[in-house]
Amino acid sequence: MKSVGVVVEYNPFHNGHLYHLQESKKATDAEVVIAVMSGSFLQRGEPALVDKWTRTEMAINNGVDLVIELPYVYATQKAEIFAKGALSLLTSLGVDTVCFGSESGQIEEFKKTTSFIHSNKKEYDERIKFYMGQGFSYPKATSLAFETLEGHENVLDLSQPNNILGYHYVKAIQDLHSHIEPFTILRTKAGYHDKEFVDTQIASATSIRTELLKGRSLDHINNYIPHATYEALHHYQHTYNEFNGWHNLYHLLRYKLLTTNSEDLSSIYEAEEGLENRLIAMAKRAPSFQSFMELVKTKRYTWTRIQRFALHILTQTTKEEMKPSLEGKAPYIRILGMTKSGRTFLRQKKGSLSVPLVSNINQNEHPFLTIERRASLVYALGYHGHHQENFLQKEYKSVPLMK
Repeated sequence: MKSVGVVVEYNPFHNGHLYHLQESKKATDAEVVIAVMSGSFLQRGEPALVDKWTRTEMAINNGVDLVIELPYVYATQKAEIFAKGALSLLTSLGVDTVCFGSESGQIEEFKKTTSFIHSNKKEYDERIKFYMGQGFSYPKATSLAFETLEGHENVLDLSQPNNILGYHYVKAIQDLHSHIEPFTILRTKAGYHDKEFVDTQIASATSIRTELLKGRSLDHINNYIPHATYEALHHYQHTYNEFNGWHNLYHLLRYKLLTTNSEDLSSIYEAEEGLENRLIAMAKRAPSFQSFMELVKTKRYTWTRIQRFALHILTQTTKEEMKPSLEGKAPYIRILGMTKSGRTFLRQKKGSLSVPLVSNINQNEHPFLTIERRASLVYALGYHGHHQENFLQKEYKSVPLMK
């Protein structure tokens, strides 16, 4: 079976994702779609709006054949490690192709850019270091460094968020010596970070989440999501009365910051240059997560960077624990859900897998799974009463969703 991989968060699954799935199958002639999906927490350091099992259900009901989890240690990282972890999983599964959305829409531009940066690597790295020394954040420093390389205007525009991620997918394929062939499709209409609706049918996940977290009814976003997503969100809202987010977890973060000494916080992943002291100081002043973030953010430390550090403080994820993730080679494949076609694909690949399959988190042991358990516990604390127990039961007792 010819297969295509997609790297996703589905937070939540919307019409743009459906378009991406359909176009990915067309572009690659794939018979089966494998999604590598982030779990409880996402790349920007945010809790998922709804849990991984509900998002798996959305994916399966909208055309994905196999959903596997991108472990926390990759899902909450900067683009380079995020991409390498995801592509490592797809490579281990023997997936033929990967297809991502981009502002470019031309795969040759990504290949050309990868070669261009490799050819100018020494100068590129030196300029990144220079701009970091000027007080710029790492993403801004890389952007500025790229823009000062002679000939950069003839390759990809790396100021665009999906182009950046796509570049790292293509680079990860090369770094991993993977057999996977990359494809890209043009993103249309809604921008990645758009907070408001700008089209009648396609909206960014950011704008959809913004509306839901404001307390707007599902009918307000109905035009932008498939019916299966509407049904899943409706059931979730009816069951738990709310969606998850930092607003539910800030009191725990604040407690942790105000009762932990800075020396202990300095061992947490992403703690650098005394950033932990700044978070402690601002936690004393900020009554809400929004106000906390506005106080902490600087030119050097982006919103996303701070959120990720805050998340690692909550999950107590240390620099030492995260070291193995920097290699970007996933040690297991955790299955969240599959269709009949997904099961057929797995049966065909099972004998050639280089890493073990995990279908129940309780039946396997690995340091990454230990972190996953902690992350799930923290995610559950965003809810109240018996719902916390419900989420913990889901994590420990759930088996892959079958359709």
